[in-house]
Amino acid sequence: MEEEAGEVLISREQIEKRTRELGEEISRDYKGKDLVCVAILRGGFIFIADLCRYIKIPAQFDFMAVSSYGNRTQSSGVVRIVKDLDVNIRGRDVLVVEDIVDTGRTIRYLHDNLRTREPKSLEICTLLDKPKERIAQVKIKYVGFCIPSKFVVGYGLDYAEDYRHLPDVRILDPEYCQS
Repeated sequence: MEEEAGEVLISREQIEKRTRELGEEISRDYKGKDLVCVAILRGGFIFIADLCRYIKIPAQFDFMAVSSYGNRTQSSGVVRIVKDLDVNIRGRDVLVVEDIVDTGRTIRYLHDNLRTREPKSLEICTLLDKPKERIAQVKIKYVGFCIPSKFVVGYGLDYAEDYRHLPDVRILDPEYCQS
């Protein structure tokens, strides 16, 4: 299965280096603040696990799960919250940690939803950004990598729940997926 996933776009080593840099930057920016990192499941679980090791300040971590893909390679455009936060974010500095932002619909929905909960600040961190795919505009403060408009898997990202286990980010060979 690993070989059939496709060409490596971002290596494990590149991801580790960039994740460390992001953790250091977040630590500087949020020093002395009441930081809550909200990881978006499922794709973001590996990224947040690695990122939290590089955040060197006190922070609380919580999770949300949303769905907009199903078993397709393109977002349906309909976002559903499958698992909501357990912590109260009112008056706190919130950093949403996402695996990938492409059309922006999901993160825009989450941003608008979380804004109604009155956090002190609300920013976004994503490992991967596909700015050419953007439909819904959203400001992303921390970006790991800008990538081309290709469907990618690995490092937590999946196609039909497969390929999450890969240690790197790969361009999924279209031969192995069905829209």
